[in-house]
Amino acid sequence: MGDAASGPAPAGGPHLGLDLGATNIKWAVVEGERDEWRTIDRGQESTRTAQGPDRVVEQLTAIARRATARWPGICSIGVGIPGLYDPATGAAKFLVNMPGAWADHPVGPPIEAALGLSTSLINDARAFGLAELRLGAGRGAESLVGLTLGTGVGGVIAIDGHVILGHDGTAGEIGHQVIDPDGPPCGCGNHGCLEAFCRADKIAAACGTATAGAGISAAQAGDQKAIAGLAEIGRLLGIGIGNVVTIISPDRVVIGGGNAAAGELLLGPIRDELRRRVLTTPLDEVEIVLAELGTWAGAIGAAVHGAESAADRTAEASIATGSASGRR
Repeated sequence: MGDAASGPAPAGGPHLGLDLGATNIKWAVVEGERDEWRTIDRGQESTRTAQGPDRVVEQLTAIARRATARWPGICSIGVGIPGLYDPATGAAKFLVNMPGAWADHPVGPPIEAALGLSTSLINDARAFGLAELRLGAGRGAESLVGLTLGTGVGGVIAIDGHVILGHDGTAGEIGHQVIDPDGPPCGCGNHGCLEAFCRADKIAAACGTATAGAGISAAQAGDQKAIAGLAEIGRLLGIGIGNVVTIISPDRVVIGGGNAAAGELLLGPIRDELRRRVLTTPLDEVEIVLAELGTWAGAIGAAVHGAESAADRTAEASIATGSASGRR
C-alpha cells in the first residue's frame, strides 16, 4: 500500500514541525509518543514568498535555529509542504500556490545540513490528518478520511492507525478524484475534480459573495442564497466523500481547513448525500466530525511525522547493522 507515517517517536527530546504556507510559516514543538503527544510551543511569521524559494528555505532554517535555541533537546524536524515533493531527495516538485521556481528546489537537505537533525517532508494535508489522528478529532480511530477545505481541497487517508503516504507522498489526494469527467478545469491539469467544484472561489460563487468566508458569514446570518450555495457545495463534497467511504469504510471522517467554519451548514448536506450514495457500509458506524486543532494542525502533524520518520530510520539502520553483523 505504500509508505505510511507510523511508529513511535525516537527517545530523547522534543520534535519540531514547520508548516510552509504561502502567507505564513507556522511552527510547533511537540513531545510524546504513540497516541500521547502534546504541543509544548508554537508560533508563526509571514512567509517571504516575494523573495523566492532560496530566501524562503533560509527563513525555514532560521525559524528552526530559533526553535532549537528555545528547546535545545529537539531531535527531529518535519516540514509540511503545500503541494508535491520528492521523498527521496527532499525537494519540492509542484507548489501550486507558492510563487517562484519551486520545481526540484531542495527543502529538506539544506535544513538538515544546517541543523544537523533528521528532516522529513510531508504534504500539508497529510500533516493535518496525522495531527488530527494523533492529537485531535481522529484520536482513537483505526481508519480515517480527512479533508481540508481552504483555497483548494486537501485530503488524507489513514488505515490501521497510520497515515498512508504512498511511494511518493501523494496518497490521499481526495480533492483530485474526478466526480464529473466533463466538469470544469482543475489546477492539477485534470477536469471535473472534487476540488474544481469545492475550492474557495467556487464556494464564494455558489453563495453569491466575494469570498468563501463572506459566504459562510452570510449563510450563518440567514442569507438564503448563501445557505443554498453551501448546501450545494456540501452535496458535491458528499459525492466525493461517499466514494472514499465506500472504498475505505473508515471509522471517522474529519473535515478541517478555514472553510470548515461553515459547520453544520456543510456537514448536514454532506451527511444527506452520504445516505443517498453509500449503500455498502453502515453509516451509523462512520462519524462525520469537524477537526479540532485549527490552523496549527499542519505544523503539529509535520512535527509528529518528523519524529516518526526519524524513528523509522533508526529502526531500519539497526536492522541493517544487525544483518551485517550476522553475515560476518
